[in-house]
Amino acid sequence: MSGLEIACERVGEGPALVLVHGAPADGRLWQPQLAALADEFTVVAWDEPGAGGSSDLPFRFGLADYANCLAALIEALALGTAHVAGLSWGGTVALELYRRHPGLVATLILADTYAGWKGSLPVEEVEARVAGVRRTLAAPAEEFDPTPPGLFAGDPPPEFVPLLKEIFAAVRRESLRTLLLVMAEADQRDLLSRIAVPTLLIWGELDARSPLSVARQFDQAIPDAKLVVIPGAGHLSNLEQPDSFNEAVREFCRAHLPGQSEDPTGRA
Repeated sequence: MSGLEIACERVGEGPALVLVHGAPADGRLWQPQLAALADEFTVVAWDEPGAGGSSDLPFRFGLADYANCLAALIEALALGTAHVAGLSWGGTVALELYRRHPGLVATLILADTYAGWKGSLPVEEVEARVAGVRRTLAAPAEEFDPTPPGLFAGDPPPEFVPLLKEIFAAVRRESLRTLLLVMAEADQRDLLSRIAVPTLLIWGELDARSPLSVARQFDQAIPDAKLVVIPGAGHLSNLEQPDSFNEAVREFCRAHLPGQSEDPTGRA
């Protein structure tokens, strides 16, 4: 969007694979995928507006704005039609990108995600999350800790603990405030049955934030979706079990090369 600077990391050569991080993180969350998949793909991990090296959020920024910014980045980088992978909140953004810019999306890879909190979680769970984030936002600066609970099935992998501390230490309070409003109100259930591109669902078996019941809803609603459940993994399955996560992504992308369909919606 005009006036916004969007930071990203781009590595490798080959078919484009765009990685969309969860909230309230940034593109560094994808380090294991950037390292492992660059041998075969052009891998791009963005920092969404309001995160990492990207500009602060404008006033009244909404879900459509996130999706439009992601579309603008894909176009600016001349990636063509890309595999688009979204984790957690990033999957919500990826879905909205598909709704508004289907010609940019060759496939969808949706990991431990939601069709918006409103679209995937019980009302009482949404209310509890909203209350929890509001308590976080009300905390004084020295106590502000935006780390969401329940990210891993067990202890975080030791090699990623310093990275996660850096990511969450950099979270901007106003960005979290905006994300809360957008996530709590988003409901994309109407879109799922109309997805016409190959779709991979990757879920941690022990995900406490987006449980397997949500994965089953996606699997039933999206035509011909493929579900891969990663044993022993929680919400951040890409960090907790990166080898299994990367293998699933690689196999799926190899099977569905961009450009195989002439129709911009993905239909043959």
